Formats: sequence, C-alpha cells, structure tokens
Amino acid sequence: MGRRRRRRHSAEFKAGVIAECLKPGVSIAAVALAHGLNANMLRKWVIDGEHQLASVPRRVAPAEEPAPAPQPTFIPLALPASAVDGEIQIELQRAGTTIKIVWPAAAARDCAAWLREWLR
Repeated sequence: MGRRRRRRHSAEFKAGVIAECLKPGVSIAAVALAHGLNANMLRKWVIDGEHQLASVPRRVAPAEEPAPAPQPTFIPLALPASAVDGEIQIELQRAGTTIKIVWPAAAARDCAAWLREWLR
C-alpha cells in the first residue's frame, strides 16, 4: 500500500476556508467535509488564524455612542367638563313588537337596571 503524501494548501485557500468557518452558524466539520479536509486540522487553522489576527495591530475607529432617546414629557391638557345632559336611546324588539326607549344619561344606572329586568 502506498504512503500518503502530505498536501500543501496555499495561504489564499486557507484564508478562504477560515473565513467560511468564522461565519455565524457555520460548523467547522461541515466546512472541512465540503473541502475534503480533516476537521481537526481545520480547527487548528482557525485557531492559528485567530491568533494571527489578534497579533496584527488594527486601527479601530472609536465607537459612536448612540444618541440618548428623548424623554417623554407630560403635557397637561384642559378638558371641557363632562356634560351628562345627553340621553340613552335603545330600540328593542321582542315577539314582533318594537319599542324605542329614550332615557336621560344622568340616570344610566336606573336604565341598566330596567333593561336587565326587561331582558329576563
């Protein structure tokens, strides 16, 4: 049986495969399988690549602070006094008979009691 020779991969190939592995939600094992590589070897490439990136000085722009959200303010409103001068109008139908009730809104509680009794 012939002896396997060690393959050599270019720096560009390694960089591309490492970039694939660093994408969110990507499995190193799946990338290795797709490229015919050993997953353990690829994991080592990724670790080495991360160390190399960490050792390279980079210019990082200062993070911009988000503008503070404006605070809601209370604005008082003048509301007109509620007038209870209106009326309640009800139209009822029962056994072929229709009646229309007009009740003063000021006596709404009495109207509700009457209506409850009528609907029994």
